[in-house]
Amino acid sequence: MQPLANILVLDFTTLLPGPLATLMLAEAGAEVIKIERPGGENMRHYQPRFDGESAMFALLNRGKKSLVLDLKQAADLAKLDPLIARADVLIEQFRPGVMERLGLGYEAVRQRNPRIVYCSITGYGQRGPRADEAGHDLNYVGATGLLALNPGPVERPVVPPALIADIGGGTLPAVINILLGLRQRDLTGQGCYVDVAMADAMFTFAGHAIASGQAAGQFPGPGGARLTGGSPRYQLYPTRDGRLVACAALEQQFWQAFVAAIGLATDLIDDTRNPAATQAAVAAIIAGKTADEWRPILAAADCCVTVMATLEEALRDPHFVERGLFAHKVAGSSGVTMPALPVPIDPVFRESPGSVRKVPKLGGD
Repeated sequence: MQPLANILVLDFTTLLPGPLATLMLAEAGAEVIKIERPGGENMRHYQPRFDGESAMFALLNRGKKSLVLDLKQAADLAKLDPLIARADVLIEQFRPGVMERLGLGYEAVRQRNPRIVYCSITGYGQRGPRADEAGHDLNYVGATGLLALNPGPVERPVVPPALIADIGGGTLPAVINILLGLRQRDLTGQGCYVDVAMADAMFTFAGHAIASGQAAGQFPGPGGARLTGGSPRYQLYPTRDGRLVACAALEQQFWQAFVAAIGLATDLIDDTRNPAATQAAVAAIIAGKTADEWRPILAAADCCVTVMATLEEALRDPHFVERGLFAHKVAGSSGVTMPALPVPIDPVFRESPGSVRKVPKLGGD
């Protein structure tokens, strides 16, 4: 039996943070009922399409159920009463105060079901001067100082390649705290309220820089910290054919193996003496060969230095394929399938690899 079998989740969320959280709960066996407005949530309308549905919606909502309700209509709100009475988890992603105005705030829901674990996901939390401020992922990483650690050159700034706040500040804290809430309920018999602010966890990601600033009194500037571009040992080095080598040879044994493999001049191996000179010399050496020429050399050195893969290459990597990351399937309405979104739920808690679960039809449940 899966660990979340017999757990009912009412999902009032949209787009990415909340739906990804409830996807993880569903993958661990929970029954997730997605409460959607008439016409469906915004993600249903995103491109590209998969079997007539948004491909991203399909990936995020595999195996869930869909219930369409107009929450501004009393008759539709009444339909929620029996679900709230037996639900274990409610997760919502509206701005602070919206659920209260609908009569679905935590206190109102708790009166009907004191065992419920109620989770709200917002940008800045339920209280504080910025609680009502609109925002998206880029705003949260920008507002917390995380983006300032390495935004790229001012004349050509780089947008982060991942939605760090949505997933690292919204999805994962929501899943963790919901599971903690369920465990606490096991002990006390009572549910709880969980306030997840996506911006809050961005300070967790800035831990190295915070330690430097608080202990040494000097916060690192853009690209100045050891892990954001300030060290020759933690860099991206271009190859002759325009690929990138990801160097993460931080520990001395890995650094020694790396510089020996590439033939770095002896007087530049101690990168504390003149880091810029060491970095320039390494860059020049890496630029002298193609990515394919470097692969066997770096693999033999086993030094935490690898050629950066494209996403398409990574999806075909035998290692990730063998681990079953793409074994589960999501099926469209016609039955056509595609690999499900990989999620960090251990296989021991999931259905057997190869399982197929459908995209929820709008209002189909």
